[in-house]
Amino acid sequence: MSQTAAGSRLQNLWDDAKAASMSEPEKLLYRSNLLGSDKRVTNYGGGNTSAKVTERDPLTGEDVEVLWVKGSGGDIGTISMDGFATLYMDKLRALKDLYRGPEHEDEMVGYLPHCTFNLNSRAASIDTPLHAYVPRKHVDHVHPDAIIAIAASANSKELTQEIFGDEIGWLPWKRPGYELGLWLEDFCKKNPDAKGVVLESHGLFTWDDDAKACYELTLEIINKAIAFFEEKTDGIPAFGGKTHETLPADDRRAVAARLMPAIRGFVSGNQHMVGHFDDQDAVLEFVNAKDMEPLARLGTSCPDHFLRTKIRPLVVDFDPAKPDIDATVENLRGMVESYRDDYAAYYERCQHENSPPMRDPNAVVYLVPGVGMITFAKDKATARISGEFYVNAINVMRGAHAVSEYRGLPEQEAFDIEYWLLEEAKLQRMPKPKSLAGRVAIVTGGAGGIGSATAARYLSEGACVMLADIDPDALEATREQLAGKFGKDMVRTVSMDVTSEDAVISAYGELAVEFGGVDLVVSNAGIASSAKIEDTTMELWNRNQSILSTGYFLVAREAFKLLKQQGIGGSMVFVASKNGLAASPGASAYCTAKASEIHLARCLALEGAPDGIRVNVVNPDAVLRGSRIWTGEWLDQRASTYDLDKEGLEEMYRQRSLLKRSVLPEDVAEACYFFAAEVSAKSTGNIINVDAGNIQSFTR
Repeated sequence: MSQTAAGSRLQNLWDDAKAASMSEPEKLLYRSNLLGSDKRVTNYGGGNTSAKVTERDPLTGEDVEVLWVKGSGGDIGTISMDGFATLYMDKLRALKDLYRGPEHEDEMVGYLPHCTFNLNSRAASIDTPLHAYVPRKHVDHVHPDAIIAIAASANSKELTQEIFGDEIGWLPWKRPGYELGLWLEDFCKKNPDAKGVVLESHGLFTWDDDAKACYELTLEIINKAIAFFEEKTDGIPAFGGKTHETLPADDRRAVAARLMPAIRGFVSGNQHMVGHFDDQDAVLEFVNAKDMEPLARLGTSCPDHFLRTKIRPLVVDFDPAKPDIDATVENLRGMVESYRDDYAAYYERCQHENSPPMRDPNAVVYLVPGVGMITFAKDKATARISGEFYVNAINVMRGAHAVSEYRGLPEQEAFDIEYWLLEEAKLQRMPKPKSLAGRVAIVTGGAGGIGSATAARYLSEGACVMLADIDPDALEATREQLAGKFGKDMVRTVSMDVTSEDAVISAYGELAVEFGGVDLVVSNAGIASSAKIEDTTMELWNRNQSILSTGYFLVAREAFKLLKQQGIGGSMVFVASKNGLAASPGASAYCTAKASEIHLARCLALEGAPDGIRVNVVNPDAVLRGSRIWTGEWLDQRASTYDLDKEGLEEMYRQRSLLKRSVLPEDVAEACYFFAAEVSAKSTGNIINVDAGNIQSFTR
């Protein structure tokens, strides 16, 4: 991996031995992944790379020139071979005869599929002409912070000349598209010795006829820019100097834990949003700076930054020297409403007759002095990536503000990108959100069979999940398994003893910081015990009550506080037991505690209804396979109760059920999903038995 320490140079990671046996397309992939491995080169999903390669035409058998270029929506750091679009160069050149001028350039995107080589299904991006018409075999287009700091400066043309001389040219701002591709071609023809160009408010293009040379040139140009800013900014306070002090790390997270659920409640009107908190040094330097607010109002410059972070951030009115978090939370509604009004006014000022309807008017980025940055988006990955893009924007502002005057995109240009009809068409093509998209769940006993199966079911429908468990080893193993399947952004863990009031309160604080709040609460932590009444000790009785009754109370109480703070409803599921309804021999402590769970759920269904909080119960029975409570002592005890060996116990439970079927953790998870999903939106205070049929536990 490249070095990423601030101020360090990009390292040349090209391995000649590795590249020696590669084809030209494989070298393109290699080059792309190397460049994309360092966010100082380009941000996630930003930039694109290409190579013009001689290929055998599958129709004629003749050699033809083919453009390999990153496809629409890809990321050069993680792209694979199938992420590149392939197009006939002769057909791309022929498109010039169809071009009707800048006012019609968007229609050229519709012609790109007609240029496809070898039936490649990967869609070509809007930047394809920018690569096609540069008369070199290899082209890199990246968004380095150091280059965009030049491109976003008031005198960017002069800075480009000062730093690079005639080696790198400069072009004024132009929205990406067909016309810009022709501008690049014209520049190359007029400046045959140039090695690249800085695009105002956008980024860097570099080119060469050799894959390795192109890669090394890109690094060289970026490193020159880094060196320039290091020299010019040495000893100069960033952003006009510090005006706020940073709160201690624990205090920062505590403030974020209070702010994020409130913000989430305000911005989740159209769809549930997920939050991300970032208090890295670069963020803290900016939010604490004298010139932070005027710079933030200018907005971002690079189109990639802007599309991810909106027109500008919302600066939260918070004084870390006199931290009154209650007052800040109280005033948040006014701040959010003011931002929405400003956004609506921006839309009204800039819209065209054919502009798409106004989208969500809420901010994506929230800057909190002394604390850090909060971002909200439709899912965790997008919230995190949006934050990363704003860190890129901070780095750009730092450089431009130090050596010149920082300039964001002009308002109308910013609007025309945000509401670009091509961008709208891309949004309309996106798949329908999954049923739990944007929801945040906490699952206690999350490392057990039922808990992990429920977490997997929720994750499969787009929810983010916090796994809570008392067993750290099992918790980490479960996290690894689920993160490997559903992505590490979606899964978090917290070590939690449900009998500890402090531990439960702390866990919800972590949940608020990691995801912004909560929507779905699955109380599933449990134990199982078996003893005749005369053999039931006070320790055994109290342990059942502490975990299965008091623990469920504590988890529910803290959930209600958070759910009411958000004000967007929610769903709570108690995983109880058939034994909460039906008596069982030799298990009075367990059965009584489970009955307590069920009645608590009924009480909470009454209390939660006015706030849209649903509370329901799932009653499993005899979940042997995959369940931790059926290992060890409990299994021995129940086998002894029924005078069976362990192997016969599952068959006994199966045969005693009405349906003669085994109950698995996944069966219980399906019931937990039903109560979480909108299909049960009109159900509260209910019980679902997942026991393959047991007449004793019929609720009617």
